[in-house]
Amino acid sequence: MTHAPAPSAEAIAADVAAALAEDLGSGDATAAFLDDAPDRARLLCKEDCVIAGRPWFDACHRALDPQARIDWRCAEGDAIRAGTVVASLEGRRRALVSAERASLNFLQTLSGTATTTARYVDAVRGTGARILDTRKTLPGLRMAQKYAVRVGGGDNHRMGLFDAVMLKENHIHAFGSVASAIARARALHPRLPLIVEVETLDELRAALETGCTRILIDDFDAATRREAVRIARAAPFDGRIPLEVSGGVDLEHVRAIAEDGVDCISIGALTKHVHAIDFSLKLVDD
Repeated sequence: MTHAPAPSAEAIAADVAAALAEDLGSGDATAAFLDDAPDRARLLCKEDCVIAGRPWFDACHRALDPQARIDWRCAEGDAIRAGTVVASLEGRRRALVSAERASLNFLQTLSGTATTTARYVDAVRGTGARILDTRKTLPGLRMAQKYAVRVGGGDNHRMGLFDAVMLKENHIHAFGSVASAIARARALHPRLPLIVEVETLDELRAALETGCTRILIDDFDAATRREAVRIARAAPFDGRIPLEVSGGVDLEHVRAIAEDGVDCISIGALTKHVHAIDFSLKLVDD
């Protein structure tokens, strides 16, 4: 189990309000036929996974029935086997069925993100490399998906364009050199983390000499990547600036990249190639 602070209750409520608004519209036309008596339901996990998204699941149901009772049989971040009943619910029948799809959409998506992240984290275990996400998230669900990455044992890259400076090829080209781009970035945003993408070993040396928070080595082959690690860890740099690999990383090759000695590996597939976990919510008699 991985402990990861969830976004604020207000942020979760906003996600849930948007999801319920698009699903319910003017009202659940089918649930209106049901007798609105107290009822019970069970939540079944039908795939092996890492559970993530409980706060959104709960908020969906309590938005429609504030008195709904949800008894979880697992914690956020637990590894669950297929066929496990992970929660039982009690509440008004109409609210249970009306909240079903929105609540499952959050749970299946965030559990999928956490599960994929956990596989990458397991693949590099023992190497010292950290698995990072990217900004390649589902529109409107960035905070939620980045939370799910943390639940899966990964770490977050920058949250958006506002909380770090990231100098890429076009920025460096515009300023003429790595050193000039770094100097300008430091002048404008002295307190923000500064990440610099380099494409050659010469640019790597320039970034190391000028100084930054982290260096992204872009599209280096294995031999060049290992040489970059050697340079960054040798005197006079002594490994003070972490190296990050990004782009084209898959589960098959991630450990080999980590074993080259890099500090971070950022992977867009954690959040953009979502395999939704299969859950079902069924009303029950007992």
